[in-house]
Formats: sequence, C-alpha cells, structure tokens
Amino acid sequence: MKRMFLSMMAVLLVSTSVIAQEEKSEQRQPRKFDKTEMVKHRTDETVSRYQLSDKQAKQLLDLNTKYADKMMPRGPHRHGRHGEAGRPPMPPKNDMVKRPEPPKDGSKMKEHHKEMQATMKAYEAELEKIMTADQFKKYQKDQKKMRENQHHPRRFDMHQ
Repeated sequence: MKRMFLSMMAVLLVSTSVIAQEEKSEQRQPRKFDKTEMVKHRTDETVSRYQLSDKQAKQLLDLNTKYADKMMPRGPHRHGRHGEAGRPPMPPKNDMVKRPEPPKDGSKMKEHHKEMQATMKAYEAELEKIMTADQFKKYQKDQKKMRENQHHPRRFDMHQ
C-alpha cells in the first residue's frame, strides 16, 4: 500500500512538471506584430487613456496611420504587456515597420533629430485638432513625464 501511494505521488509530480513546462513553452511563442496592428494598438491605448469619442477615435486612427512610417518603433513596442519582461517578441524582418535608420555621424544625426522633432510637432498639431483642450493638456503632461523618464531613468534607492 505504501509503495502504491509513493508510486502515485511520483507519477503525479512528473505529470505536473511536464504540464507546467508545456504551458511555459506555449507562452514563449512569438507573436507577430505588423504595422496595422501596431497602429490600432497605439490608437486603442490613446482612446482609452484620454476617453476619446468614437468620432475622435476614427480621426486618431487615420492620423496614426498617416504617421506610422515616421513615428513607429523599428522593433517591438516598449510598453506592451506580452512576452518576457513585458515586451512582445521581435517581429519577423518582413513585418517590421520601415523607418529610416538614424545616421551614424554627428552632423547628420542632428539633422535627423530635427526632422524627428518636426514630425512630432506636426503630429501633435494635428492631434490637438482632434482632442479637446483638456484631453490635449493631459496628453502633453504625459509626454513630458515620459521624456523626463527617458532622460533620467529611475535609480534603485536603498533608502526607501
């Protein structure tokens, strides 16, 4: 009786670990993101965050589609809730958004930076026409906070 009980426990442990490993490997399957999904995801997040109306949502989707090649990240987006470390896996090369690579030398880098700033200003000017004044103020506040976090990442503070 004792041997039978121990055998049953061993079988149960082995089968549980096999099932857990299978589930873990299923979670690691890469998810493919294409430009359309990325635009829709960005639009949906903005609509949700700033409580945009259906009309505003459609206008924003059109705006995000217009600027997708200029503003979308080349790799996986950074704030997703998928994959390891909160990021989706890298999409295959043929599905990636085609945005020009920044130049390597300093003078061209400054020019590229100016172009990116001009693109962002144009995007925000059109976005301001879509959003209400309160929504756009909240958007600007969030953008400022995000830029500050990029330039001053949080450091581990042992005195918390």
